[in-house]
Formats: sequence, C-alpha cells, structure tokens
Amino acid sequence: MGFLTLDDVETASKRVLLRIDVNSPISENGEIMDLSRFEHHLETIRELEDSKLVIMSHQGRPGDEDFTTLEKHAQILSELLGREVKYIDDIFGPAAREEIKKLENGEILMLENVRFYSEEVLNRPPERQALTPMVQKLSPLFDLFVNDAFSTAHRSQPSLVGFAVTLPSVAGRLMEKEVKALSKVVKNPDRPVTFVLGGRKYEDSIEVVESALSNNIADHILTSGMVGNVFLTVKLGIDEKQLGFEIKRVVKDKVAQILKVFDDRIEIPIDVAYPINGIRHEMPVETLPIGRPIWDIGSATIARYRRIIKKSKTIVANGPAGRFEDPDFGKGTLELLEAIAESKGFSVIGGGHLITAASKLGLTDKFSYVSTSGGALLTFVSGKPLPAVTALEKAAEKFRRGE
Repeated sequence: MGFLTLDDVETASKRVLLRIDVNSPISENGEIMDLSRFEHHLETIRELEDSKLVIMSHQGRPGDEDFTTLEKHAQILSELLGREVKYIDDIFGPAAREEIKKLENGEILMLENVRFYSEEVLNRPPERQALTPMVQKLSPLFDLFVNDAFSTAHRSQPSLVGFAVTLPSVAGRLMEKEVKALSKVVKNPDRPVTFVLGGRKYEDSIEVVESALSNNIADHILTSGMVGNVFLTVKLGIDEKQLGFEIKRVVKDKVAQILKVFDDRIEIPIDVAYPINGIRHEMPVETLPIGRPIWDIGSATIARYRRIIKKSKTIVANGPAGRFEDPDFGKGTLELLEAIAESKGFSVIGGGHLITAASKLGLTDKFSYVSTSGGALLTFVSGKPLPAVTALEKAAEKFRRGE
C-alpha cells in the first residue's frame, strides 16, 4: 500500500477531519434500517478518541427519497460509541467553523450531509476539488485528514480527494483493511479467477467486465441479474423490450464489442426463470423472448455456474442473480452464494443486496472477505485506480518529501 495509515501519525490533541460513509437504507418513516456501515467505522473513530474530531459523510443523492440530513446518523454513532457525537446542520459556513474551533480534546462533531453542497456531486481532479469553497474554508481548521470511506473511493469528489491535496492525509482502518484484502485479487491472485456479477446496475458491471478481462485479471465472468439479461439479449439478438427493459444503443454496442473479443471467458445464462401468476417457471434461452420479465437464472445455469465456482481459486461476487427477496426467485442468488461459501478459494463478496442475502443465509462468515462496498470493490478488483486511494498515495509522497 502506497498510502500512510493511522500508525504513521500522532492524533492526540490534533484537529482531525474524518470522512466516513454511513450512507444507509432509509425506511418510509425516515428510520435508518441497517447499521452495518456505522459499525465498520467504529474502530477508526475510537482510535481518534483523544483528538478534536470532526466527521463528514453523505446520505443519498439530490432528488432521491433517502436524501436527508445526518442528524439521526449522529444519534446512532453516539449510541454505538457510548459518547456524544454533536451534530450541526451546516457544512462549512460560519456556524460549522465556529463549532469546529470550539472543540476540546475528546469531543466529536458531525457535519451536515456533504451532498447538500452542490459541488460535492461533481467528479473532478483532486487539484480542482481542492479549490472548492468547502475545502478552502475547512482546511485551515485542521491538522490532519483521515479518509475511511472506501465504499465511495471510486468517486473524485471534494470531500474524498480535495483535502488530500491541502492537508496531511492518511487512510483510516477500514480503508486500510479493504485495500489490503482486495489487493489479493489484483496482485498475483491464485487462478482461475472468477467474477460473479449480477444486480441491477448493469452499466457499472459492463465497465468492470471490460476492464477485468482487458487487464487479464478475470478468467471467467459469470453473469446474472440485469447484467446477465443485457449480455443475453445482445448475444442472441433479442429485442429487450419484450423482456420488460431497454438498453441504450451505446451500451449494446459496447457489450457486442466485449463479446466479440472475450466471448470464450463470459458466461451468460443458458436458462431463465420467469413468473406466471407469481409462480416460478423455467425455460431455456433458445425459446426467448417470452413477453415476460426474467426474474432469475434457471436451474441448468445454476448448476453450470456452480461447477465453475468449485474449480476457481479466487472468486469475486457482487449483486444478486435475480429477485432474491422473493422466495420463488431467490434460488439463483442463494445457490451461488452457497457455492462460493463452499469453495476452498479466496472469496470476496460485496454490494448491499448480496451481503443482505448472505446474512439471511447465515453465510457471511464463510467468505474470505466481505467488502463494505459495491462500486469501489468492482472498480478496484477490475484493475482501475480509485481516485480517493490515489489521492492518499500522492499525499503520502508529499509527506515523505517533507512538503
């Protein structure tokens, strides 16, 4: 690892700015439904207990239903830590800056949702983000920046990369653990390496497929969920509208190009499951389209994927194989998770839905590593640099040069 960690700095009595990611599912009545992301950051926060600590995070995206304040997040952190975490509904305005200046050793302050600041959702180079008003206003108030938000490390936003330009910067314990564990997939992994990709965010996964194969990291890509549906329709020349979804022309062209170059390393479903009056039915893909949506991979596909997983020495999985929350259509997700858990290879799973499914099965402790991330996990293991990690590495170079 090319960045510095908490082992390399003294934090007692220092003013420390900590970026975490406690972006969590929110119920219709505004309650936070999952505390796992909070729990993953506790080690870092406790290690900074003798500092004057200010915490930044985000919740949701502008326009989404879960885009809300961090007041309840501060309350939850207080309960988990057993000590007060103050909250202020300001990010870098006069009120926030005044509260930061008043902090005593051992006190913790949580700032407002950083995405309430419009420039936070823009991805730009670190040097540009360092010039934003948020970074410029807050940087003079701190001695150290700690980035523990691995799950958003694939984004180049002000709170993630800007402070690494203006302040001495290190990785928190969660960031450190994630990079160390996932590096095993990228640097000389045991082969064959198999990626098991599902879920709804197919555009991100398509980028991962291309990168992982181009960088010769993955030997097999097993597709399911919407990822599998997209590859399936493009390969078979099916009108996806008859299966209830649409694909942009540019996405179709990219998938076609990927299949042209890497067809022998990409597995697509050979049968699928679909609902009739809510009941599971299966059919081979040769008989598509059926004028109904595909809700899971079929039994023959599951068996084929299980055989490949069994022979794999390194496995990365992200995203469910279908509508796993429906008992009739969770078969693919559950059986693939069981196959990965039974594997003797090094296994990594990530993504909220897949981790939820694994937890329901009681399998979470059967994997070599469970990542807190989905997008950052996939970006990292496909061989692409993560902007927030790169920013920490550059900050470490400056520190070593004495700048």
